[in-house]
Amino acid sequence: MTTTYKDKERKMVTGSKGILKKTFVLAVVGGLAFWLANFAISRTPIAAEYRAALSISYYPMLMEALFGGLIIGFWVSYLLLRFFDRIPAKDPILKSILISLLFLLIITISIGNPSVYHRTPDSLHYFFIGLVFNFIRILALGVAIGYGCKRNFLGNNQEVCE
Repeated sequence: MTTTYKDKERKMVTGSKGILKKTFVLAVVGGLAFWLANFAISRTPIAAEYRAALSISYYPMLMEALFGGLIIGFWVSYLLLRFFDRIPAKDPILKSILISLLFLLIITISIGNPSVYHRTPDSLHYFFIGLVFNFIRILALGVAIGYGCKRNFLGNNQEVCE
């Protein structure tokens, strides 16, 4: 009986290490997609107006987007891999998008948007611009993580967590 327990324990430890390694790979993929979407958005005139209205510096914003994308990507990847069978969808891309949209909701409620803190006549306008920017960035992150999971870890086998 103790042998069976130790085998299960050993499988849990190796499984968690496997999940962590896969999580880091997917987090990097998602973080880069988040950053690339942010970079593409930042080149638009609307983004320039948004940054000017809220006094956001360009280069620090790019670095913050990279770190933020990696953090969000880590949590989306971990939840995708850990609860793969419990998420109500069949395609990993759709599962990842669902988790990402959950994070968008959490970020919008908890952190909000910088435009909320500035008392300008157009603060609601800038709030919606920031919300759309976040939606695009987080959607790109979700698609990239789901695609990476589908391509790298699933293949013909539908088991993500070994």
